[in-house]
Amino acid sequence: MEMETLKDLYVEELKDLWSAEKQIVKALPRMIKAASHPELKAAFARHLKETETHVERIEGVCDELGVSPRGKKCIGMEGLLEEGAELIKEKPDADVLDAGLIAAAQHVEHYEMAGYGCVRTYARQLGFEAQANILQTTLDEEGTADKLLTQIAESSVNLEAEA
Repeated sequence: MEMETLKDLYVEELKDLWSAEKQIVKALPRMIKAASHPELKAAFARHLKETETHVERIEGVCDELGVSPRGKKCIGMEGLLEEGAELIKEKPDADVLDAGLIAAAQHVEHYEMAGYGCVRTYARQLGFEAQANILQTTLDEEGTADKLLTQIAESSVNLEAEA
């Protein structure tokens, strides 16, 4: 697809985010299995459900635009998820693994927040206010997930990993 307009870029970025979210849906069950801290497992499980909703939201926005979300692979997310997979393969101490999983998940969250912030802004600029609101909802959920991971890390997981 040639990108000649902001709308073209908007569609490309939506496709990239859809690919990213689909990859996360596949990766989170492995992270849930690898995590040992109950609160972390629960946070990952909740975020898996949210991520499935994020996929549906992007599909809805793409439907409104008359485009398919398919056709692009998010290489950035692929790399971030591969780093998390490598950590799991290294089989560190369980508490250290939990701390590392939080770090990997926060890298993912920040990548997503950057992407959602951009597409939300594009949607507003293009006059797609309802789509911008949908994308803002997802952006807010990603921020909440990031804050929860920080709270879990600071209140217990990092302390256990240090010990």
